[in-house]
Amino acid sequence: MAVAELGRIVVVIPTYNEATNLEWVVARLRAAQPDVDVLVVDDNSPDGTGEIADRLAAEDPAVRVLHRTAKGGLGAAYLHGFTLALELGYDVIGEMDADGSHQPEQLDRLLSALLDADLVIGSRYVPGGSVLNWPMRRQLLSRGGNLYVRLLLGIHVRDATAGYRLFRRSTLEKIDLATVTSTGYVFQTDMAYRTVVAGMKVVEVPIDFIERERGESKMSGQVAGESLKKITVWGLRERREQLRSSRQHGKDAR
Repeated sequence: MAVAELGRIVVVIPTYNEATNLEWVVARLRAAQPDVDVLVVDDNSPDGTGEIADRLAAEDPAVRVLHRTAKGGLGAAYLHGFTLALELGYDVIGEMDADGSHQPEQLDRLLSALLDADLVIGSRYVPGGSVLNWPMRRQLLSRGGNLYVRLLLGIHVRDATAGYRLFRRSTLEKIDLATVTSTGYVFQTDMAYRTVVAGMKVVEVPIDFIERERGESKMSGQVAGESLKKITVWGLRERREQLRSSRQHGKDAR
């Protein structure tokens, strides 16, 4: 069984106003993978999500809650959760959305793949993956953004913006979380890019991504635009470094 071989595993679930979804998602995750712990990171949700998380933790010792004092962005919540998970000694740290878009019943696919990887991404855009209930405009934005990432950053990850993931402890330690400054949705791309640049193995497995049925999406055109701007800066910097390295290599070869 992949879970036993991988050691202690925790899935970090960031929340902001997910009162209608959190209990449902946690129950599914605990049923699908009873040996996997859960860390809910709540950004001071005004709808009572934090209180629901506290109740779940009181009822189940495998559930823990980290309360943050303000809404600081997806990346900031994950960084806080990852840091705590490392301090608690977990061997594998995962990501999962609280809105039901990531199917807990498919976590076994990621766990099995992590036996031979440093980072596993549940991908919508590899053969066998799918997106359900998204309008065409949203799909085009997502696919186009991922194509832009591949071309500009020079990585071969098909779904670098995906948020269903498993990291080995050693991967996060090599990345050095203290140097990660991305706080918004660009965090996902940043972490995938850092893993590739560090020479570690990234594996993508197909998942069925299902658009949330309850609550409001936190993604907007403005958020996507800001992410693309940051990716452009990284890509241009990477190209400059490659060009500088190529020129230096040419001089040294003379």
